[in-house]
Amino acid sequence: MTLLENYAQIVGEDVIHHLELLAANLQGMKVVHVNSTREGGGVAEILHWLIPLKRELGIDAQWEVISGTDPFFSFTKLMHNGLQGKRVELHPDHLAEYERVNEMNAESLRQTLEEADLVFIHDPQPAALLQFIPNRRGKWIWRCHIDASRPFRPVWKFLRAFVEPYSASIWSLSEFAQPLPHPLYLVAPSIDPLSEKNIDLGHDELSAMYHKWGLDPERPIITQVSRFDRFKDPIGVIRAYRMVREFSPIQLVLAGGGAADDPEGEEMIRRVKENAGTDEDIHVLLLPSDDHRTINAFQRISDIVIQKSTREGFGLTVTEAMWKSKPVIGGDTGGIRLQVVDHHTGFLVTSPEGAALRIRYLLKHRDQLTEMGEKAHHFVLENFLVTRHLREYLTLMHAVMFETRERIETW
Repeated sequence: MTLLENYAQIVGEDVIHHLELLAANLQGMKVVHVNSTREGGGVAEILHWLIPLKRELGIDAQWEVISGTDPFFSFTKLMHNGLQGKRVELHPDHLAEYERVNEMNAESLRQTLEEADLVFIHDPQPAALLQFIPNRRGKWIWRCHIDASRPFRPVWKFLRAFVEPYSASIWSLSEFAQPLPHPLYLVAPSIDPLSEKNIDLGHDELSAMYHKWGLDPERPIITQVSRFDRFKDPIGVIRAYRMVREFSPIQLVLAGGGAADDPEGEEMIRRVKENAGTDEDIHVLLLPSDDHRTINAFQRISDIVIQKSTREGFGLTVTEAMWKSKPVIGGDTGGIRLQVVDHHTGFLVTSPEGAALRIRYLLKHRDQLTEMGEKAHHFVLENFLVTRHLREYLTLMHAVMFETRERIETW
């Protein structure tokens, strides 16, 4: 059975037929995606399913990952934080290293990028590649997965010089987008329901999780799954847990790891462990980036899932939890707002106190907890699965590649 046939069992044959129609005029087109890491973070997860599906639809799709130095990734982490509004200091040697590493990667990828019909560059790390490929024949699109709604202006000014020449850019939400002299498109991220992180798991496998990780199956479990990053606010989650713990005997799981292009992760992990202290009911778990089945199981055995981010590009862990029929208590920010419909699929909060209040409410009103979880699953089915994401990518490719045509026939 093909990938598309497997998805048809979830979303229906009509959805798959629509994808095949959209791909008909793109057969054989060479499409290259470039990002900065093959494991860790939502971008890599999206590309892991997007590339095989494009290939199955007859598109010559491939995925390239740039290499870089420690100073390069330290600087691009500063850029990431700056785009999310943090004041950062830009040093001339950092700026020079950013261009040098991009030029080095341009040399190694030159033939692939020059021959491509369409190139998707993901996020700031490889954004400067375009200026080092002057003989490109295809269209280039910059894909920003970051909440850049209120960037630190010097960072955006620096990055804008590299992304202005692109043929188009893609953003997750309209409020994230910055003015640019080319067409801007909106494409929300999505999850793969057939991946190890989202498939159904058996009762025995889920039951084994309690013993393996020292959890009590008789007490509620509250879980946040995410990279250990300051904008994910894991310390705020610990504060919320302690407020609830005064009234209810709960357990907290903070599960995640780091991404290869995030040099700040180790310091945040140290701070989280320090705040957790000796509390045996706070489980800080450092998991490999490819341990998707464990993440899946944690989300399924949890009573409530939290994503208390203070800034968030989209928040695929929110989508994953909702797919598993869990109500999500999420930070009132970025792409979380697009998913958590307040009082319907979960709750939006702005403080540890607010998170604690909502946790206590849901634990006390179990019928509403179940109802919210069911609504959350249906909301993801209709809006945030890979098939919708792929449909929008294919439509966008038509718009960029055939911009001079008033009408494109797909049957």
